[in-house]
Amino acid sequence: MPSAPENEKSELRARLRHRRKHLTTAEAHEAGQGLQQNLAVLVTRLGALSVSCYLSTPTEPSTRPFIDWALASGIRILFPISRDDGLLDWAAGGQGGETTGLWGISEPDGERLGPLAVSEVDLIIVPASAVDAQGTRLGWGRGYFDKTLSSLEKRPPVYAVVFDNEVLPEVPKEAHDQPVNGVVTPCRILDFSCD
Repeated sequence: MPSAPENEKSELRARLRHRRKHLTTAEAHEAGQGLQQNLAVLVTRLGALSVSCYLSTPTEPSTRPFIDWALASGIRILFPISRDDGLLDWAAGGQGGETTGLWGISEPDGERLGPLAVSEVDLIIVPASAVDAQGTRLGWGRGYFDKTLSSLEKRPPVYAVVFDNEVLPEVPKEAHDQPVNGVVTPCRILDFSCD
């Protein structure tokens, strides 16, 4: 039987999915442009020469303008690839096309570098459905990023990406949930303390 936090998470994810599905094309485009600008500011501020970033789905704030900017700026990007064992593999950007991954999500079609490759980047950018003011990230329920982040001995800064109205006062939290150092939205960058 699901726990209370699991039920709360499921209900919140359903509301957020519904809200995202009703964004207009213009709203989604504007969000992608704002996100690109703020991610570029973050990368520049951190002096990041390599980042991990995901290929956004149609209902997520678009990471594609940022990816184009980063690759054009000579920044190395690692993209996650879902594996059957619940871990993420990684492939470098700009090496090939895209394919449909394990969960129907676009993934890179490049050489796989192994689960530990992400520990070498300067910044990790992760998807989320919501983030709260304490740095608690609500993912989409499969646990890939929580497992990845918990396995890193030396963890680079981790920033989640959400729409502006998905930064909430509080989200349900379980013991396995990994905190993020900050959140990037189309309109702002928020930094958290991850104690």
